[in-house]
Amino acid sequence: MSTNQKAFATGVFVGRVWNPAVAGPSVVVVRDGNVIDITSKTVPTMRDLLEREDAAAYAASAEGPVLADLEGLLARGVGTPEANSVHLLAPNDLQAVKACGVTFARSMIERVIEERAAGNPDAAQKIREKVSAVIGESLRDLKAGSPAALKVKEALIEEGVWSQYLEVGIGPDAEVFSKAQVLSSVGHAADVGLHPISKWNNPEPEIVLAVNSRGVVQGAALGNDVNLRDVEGRSALLLGKAKDNNASCSIGPFIRLFDATYTIDDVRNAELTLRVEGEDGFVLDGRSSMKEISRDPLDLVGQTIGRHHQYPDGFMLFMGTLFAPTEDRDAPGQGFTHKIGDIVTIANDRLGALTNRVRLSTECAPWTFGASHLMRNLAARQLL
Repeated sequence: MSTNQKAFATGVFVGRVWNPAVAGPSVVVVRDGNVIDITSKTVPTMRDLLEREDAAAYAASAEGPVLADLEGLLARGVGTPEANSVHLLAPNDLQAVKACGVTFARSMIERVIEERAAGNPDAAQKIREKVSAVIGESLRDLKAGSPAALKVKEALIEEGVWSQYLEVGIGPDAEVFSKAQVLSSVGHAADVGLHPISKWNNPEPEIVLAVNSRGVVQGAALGNDVNLRDVEGRSALLLGKAKDNNASCSIGPFIRLFDATYTIDDVRNAELTLRVEGEDGFVLDGRSSMKEISRDPLDLVGQTIGRHHQYPDGFMLFMGTLFAPTEDRDAPGQGFTHKIGDIVTIANDRLGALTNRVRLSTECAPWTFGASHLMRNLAARQLL
């Protein structure tokens, strides 16, 4: 039994598919091996479903036509789909797409290395050895913002290895940034894009929380926060250029809504696997354990939404990753970087598997269906 088949055996999974019959997206639920259209005037968008206090119960019982067989939909080959075929979209629509960075000690060290290497992969290994010798295991199990974290901060400043990445990693304030524009995320089996200027990059396997306008976490999905290590490493002010490009954000395959079978504690204890398979025969296996995150998921939500910042349509929140690839792919000491054609699969036994193919952002299908197109489409379908 595949990861997706095991995951979807229980729980309430909702998402979005492109429905050629209406030339637009439909909100769907997975039930009995089928993908069922539950779009209605009550729930014209995923945003509207997540605003309901009874989101899981509503989706579990909502009626509608079957749009596709689940197994067949998930088995579709990667790449740009035909416009006249039913295919998965990112499960989010009107939500802002936010992300928290530097939330795991191991990946935090890699951000420090990127910064000190100024985006040069050739310098990374020597810097990694030096920084690791100074920091050692001092960051493991350290709670961000705690008195113990403050002492470690003071010690690192004395050692001359303080960094802006350590500040957001163990300081009181989390890094929260905008990952992608509304409706620009891609879904399962789509291409993901690398900006052509990048020569040092990697996938980032993460859990993505689905949060409504009241700050209530309604569920979770898998995500790939495609990362350009050299671009951000040159300057933190290039974060937007490193993170927000055409097809650089993948979420899916569905959102699993919280209910009696799946809660925030399942997110806290989640184990993610990552596999990269290259056309050159290269295979990379990685993992990310939410048990090692330095900030609680609900703390990250609270630092994103509140009286200081509102999200009327809710938001999707990437929570960071433990995964930091250091295995050499080509030249010794240069670590891992993507090659065009890589197939990336991120999986979790409770959320399924999210698979994408790597291409350049300039060669991925352009993003053309924005909020205005969605509103016009829904109005034409008499759903608004």
